[in-house]
Amino acid sequence: MEADSPAGPGAPEPLAEGAAGDFSSLLRRIKGKLFTWNILKTIALGQMLSLCICGTAITSQYLAERYKVNTPMLQSFINYCLLFLIYTVMLAFRSGSDNLLVILKRKWWKYILLGLADVEANYVIVRAYQYTTLTSVQLLDCFGIPVLMALSWFILHARYRVIHFIAVAVCLLGVGTMVGADILAGREDNSGSDVLIGDILVLLGASLYAISNVCEEYIVKKLSRQEFLGMVGLFGTIISGIQLLIVEYKDIASIHWDWKIALLFVAFALCMFCLYSFMPLVIRVTSATSVNLGILTADLYSLFVGLFLFGYKFSGLYILSFTVIMVGFILYCSTPTRTAEPAESSVPPVTSIGIDNLGLKLEENLQETHSAVL
Repeated sequence: MEADSPAGPGAPEPLAEGAAGDFSSLLRRIKGKLFTWNILKTIALGQMLSLCICGTAITSQYLAERYKVNTPMLQSFINYCLLFLIYTVMLAFRSGSDNLLVILKRKWWKYILLGLADVEANYVIVRAYQYTTLTSVQLLDCFGIPVLMALSWFILHARYRVIHFIAVAVCLLGVGTMVGADILAGREDNSGSDVLIGDILVLLGASLYAISNVCEEYIVKKLSRQEFLGMVGLFGTIISGIQLLIVEYKDIASIHWDWKIALLFVAFALCMFCLYSFMPLVIRVTSATSVNLGILTADLYSLFVGLFLFGYKFSGLYILSFTVIMVGFILYCSTPTRTAEPAESSVPPVTSIGIDNLGLKLEENLQETHSAVL
């Protein structure tokens, strides 16, 4: 008589139980990877920056539509003055290699170029709205993300994985959904006076933003946050002040000042100052690319506020767009990028921890150590 085979009638049940166990284990791993404390903290910090940008957009639009005040350079000048009064003065009282005069002697021309890129990035994007459409600005402004990734690859030696490119594509899909919602809601009512000039200005502004953000990440991680903000405050004040006298003195002279207009200027300056002050903190523990993906939701916050202030029409696609962008942002933050420093590096000695997605990498190391102990 033949012996009963182990693969008898009861065999499929252990297989089914094993498959169910593997699936539940996979879900736990995905949940543990996507919803860690560091990722949730990164999301919260990114959305805080988006709210700051939303504040600047709403106050600027209120000034333009209600009071016919269009002075983007004056608004930027006030922000740079605040940075100068706090961070540049802070550098002036430091000693050693972190002193303001020592920094200027060694790297003054580099910070002039950085200040120029930062000032003009803010200016040309605002001017682009006079020539092209809202849709073009929203779409072409995303050009800065691939430029930023390319600059990070060559300058910061960041090495991306497939998941990062997928995450960026998902975020850009969310932006496309937002633009489609704008068109369906009837916000695309301005054809622009010269679309080609406007589109070129948007591409130029996005590229300048990318250059400024890469320099910010390099300085914040290799040197210090105070040095970046202090130098941008110094040269940003000088450059924007000169440009202000050249291009906006007539617009400023025509402003009929009252307490409401002054309050809007103060609100804009505070939002912009908070954005500049907090962004280096977020970049230090993540990266410039992840920050730029996170702040893609700023336009959506502005739209939600505009529903009440400016009578925008609501579309369910806005909610879908916000969800898609957040999914892409979480995907990008879920896996840290790798930094490939060259053997003969000319970068200055690291005075602070300059690792992309620092919190995620520390968490992975802790998990690996825990697994090894087990």
